[in-house]
Amino acid sequence: MATAHPKLALRPYLAADTPILAEILRESVVDLTADDYSEAQQQAWMSAVDDLEAFAKRLGGQLTLIATLQGSPVGFASLAGGGKIDMLYVHPVAAGQGVGNMLTDALEKLAGSRGVAKLIVDASDTARGFFEKRGYVAQQRNSISLGDEWLANTTMHKMLSDLPLAAKPEAS
Repeated sequence: MATAHPKLALRPYLAADTPILAEILRESVVDLTADDYSEAQQQAWMSAVDDLEAFAKRLGGQLTLIATLQGSPVGFASLAGGGKIDMLYVHPVAAGQGVGNMLTDALEKLAGSRGVAKLIVDASDTARGFFEKRGYVAQQRNSISLGDEWLANTTMHKMLSDLPLAAKPEAS
């Protein structure tokens, strides 16, 4: 029986996913960032996945979630060091279908359940609006060097709870 509304699902990263995730990153950069970054900047950005072994190590060293549509990966996101969204990429064919929101919701919930009070992300110019709609606040602009290219992004943060980071004992 055909499904009228295919369901998105989440699952953890497996080492065998590395090549498809590299492809998702490449397709996302090429198709979704052209208005904000030059072709040379995009090429420098995509060079991050040229070494699949290093990319696999990066993915495996973080909490990496994969979004699937009918069992096929269509996006991924990773949480580094407990409080930083390191990567969030959605394949262009799945853009606008809630994949990015689902991945970010999951990372926010997981981080919050681990006691993280504030999430940080270095958002590309393309992704900045997405994060702003989710309540992230811009903190600073950055210029990062990738090969011979400079790319701009914005460090943003979102408070996950209104609780103080640490309760201070009262002086007696």
